Amino acid sequence: MTQEKISRRSFLVSAAATAAVWGEVANGGPIGKRRVSPSDRLDIAGIGVGGRGAYDIANLSEENNIVALCDVDEKQGAATFKRFPNAREYRDFRKMLEEEKNIDAVVVATPDHIHAVASMMAIKLGKHVYCEKPLTHSVYEARELARAAREAGVATQMGNQGHSIEGIRRCCEMIRSGAIGPVREYHAWTHSPVWPQGIRRPTETPPVPDWLDWDLWVGPAPERPYHPAYLPVNWRGWWDFGNGALGDMGCHIIDPAYWALKLGAPICVEAVSQEGCNEETAPTREVIRWEFPQRGEMCLVTMYWYDGGNKYPRPEGVSDEEELGDPGGKQGGLFYGDKGAMTVGHHGEDPRLLPKEKMRGYVMPPQTIPRVPDENHFQNWVTACKGGPPPCSNFEYASRLTEAVLLGAIAGRVPGNLEWNSEEMRFTNSDEANRYLRRAYRKGWSL
Repeated sequence: MTQEKISRRSFLVSAAATAAVWGEVANGGPIGKRRVSPSDRLDIAGIGVGGRGAYDIANLSEENNIVALCDVDEKQGAATFKRFPNAREYRDFRKMLEEEKNIDAVVVATPDHIHAVASMMAIKLGKHVYCEKPLTHSVYEARELARAAREAGVATQMGNQGHSIEGIRRCCEMIRSGAIGPVREYHAWTHSPVWPQGIRRPTETPPVPDWLDWDLWVGPAPERPYHPAYLPVNWRGWWDFGNGALGDMGCHIIDPAYWALKLGAPICVEAVSQEGCNEETAPTREVIRWEFPQRGEMCLVTMYWYDGGNKYPRPEGVSDEEELGDPGGKQGGLFYGDKGAMTVGHHGEDPRLLPKEKMRGYVMPPQTIPRVPDENHFQNWVTACKGGPPPCSNFEYASRLTEAVLLGAIAGRVPGNLEWNSEEMRFTNSDEANRYLRRAYRKGWSL
């Protein structure tokens, strides 16, 4: 979308929303309605304790009490249940939260479609919440979780752990100090999806394994027969449960630019190309483009996302032998400024000017962003639960980052340039796209 096509009204709406967002993100809202003494151990419950959840719980267990664990999949959760034999076991998180009245905090590491309903129930009960990325399955849920957390005064953190590392802070400081001049483009890429996408719903109806509560696994999503095509990992490619490769990795790889450039709400979003998308599953490959308005002295920014093997443009003068992004180059980010280019790893780590010769003699700018002790994303949240400063990826910030990612996922489903009105939370030129901003929940489930 050219700058001439951006209406004055949409620009002002988005700019106002961006300013509001960054005013809020500075402190994440008050925390204090459920404080725990700094000397006390938190009583923590886990919802979804296999896979990533097992890692989260393990990292929180050394200085806290793991008192309750919930997983609908006994096979996935088995190792964590065994590791914490004194923790009470549940299948239904709703029952756990109703019965475990004394828990201080909850970790949510379920498939994406459960994130919001589980986190919201915990927040309404006054519990601190750590939720894996992306924060929610829909834009509406992201806004509602941020609002609820703000009103409840609880400590919240999204599991984009790269937000706590040194590298992403150096990235922000380099960009904001003018290391490559005004930034006009950011390119983010991943080798995902590494699970099936672009496929149709299976027609077979095998029996549900005895170690799985399929009805609880489906949760608020539309009912469908059990099939092993959906779990334990492949749910990410199915629209009812995840948001494809972008939904999975976007909150990591887009984060460096979103933070460094204070991006806020986009003006529009479009699928430049996509292959394989259907009503059931995300594309096998895609290129997504967002336009973000001017923010104070920061210029309009175009951001691109590449997955499924699509390639980003290499800066002029940078040889093919020079590695961009992560070691191996499978994932990463690339900033284009008026005075040069800079690349980062997929968590914002290892920011470096391009070509690499430009880093020789480069003096890092002064530190202006507070560091997280030991780069510990979990402890950053625990400290907040005990009355410390709000976590760095609290739901005020995380909800806006997630929203931008989810708008990109919608663009992968709906053709054309989608004009976004953040203030009204709607696309102004596509009723079809607006259908995907929120979902109706199955009976028995609510936000």
